[in-house]
Amino acid sequence: MIIFVFWNHNLIEMKKFILILIAAVAVLSCKSAPQPAVVSFDDVIASRRSIRSFDASKTISEAEIRTLIATAQEAPSWANTQTSRYYVALSKEKADAVREVIGEWNKKNTEGAPVFIVSTYVKDKSGFRNDGIPANEVGNGWGAYDNGLSDAHLILKARAMGFDTLIMGGRDADALRSIFNIPEEEAIMAVLALGYRAVDPDRPARKPLDEILKFF
Repeated sequence: MIIFVFWNHNLIEMKKFILILIAAVAVLSCKSAPQPAVVSFDDVIASRRSIRSFDASKTISEAEIRTLIATAQEAPSWANTQTSRYYVALSKEKADAVREVIGEWNKKNTEGAPVFIVSTYVKDKSGFRNDGIPANEVGNGWGAYDNGLSDAHLILKARAMGFDTLIMGGRDADALRSIFNIPEEEAIMAVLALGYRAVDPDRPARKPLDEILKFF
């Protein structure tokens, strides 16, 4: 009986030791495992560039683009009207069609970009009262303003996800309307090329802060 109690006691202690050993290994494994890089908002801002040379070997999925547009939706808008709309050329056929109507300079700059996004806004909503009268002298300028806020969210999210963009204003709006069957009640704004940078361009100089800022 004494031998059995002694053996049973040792078995319990051995189990405790094994559990402690397993826990220690788990803790050490967690500490030694590579941790995902944390990208701060400042890093996103600092690394964003207007890219004019894209890596043609890389693609972007529909799911990733949905994430970008969902982020763009988080941008503020006049009375939460959310008038921004996005048309995505994801297939090579559509991307090539867009590339043909953005001008030779933009066409050259976007070689290798796998995706083009056309941003529009619904007219006569943002900046207007319920009776259709403009709330102030800016009128539909508020729709363009809101669309710019949405686009800003989009391009910053793109950079946070490792993508790069080029925002283009030079484009044939009528041709784009035909390519994507965009309704007449929407104003066509920018075309955004989306992809991965093939080069890492320098940061253009910014104006001195006091040149654009005034305190009163």
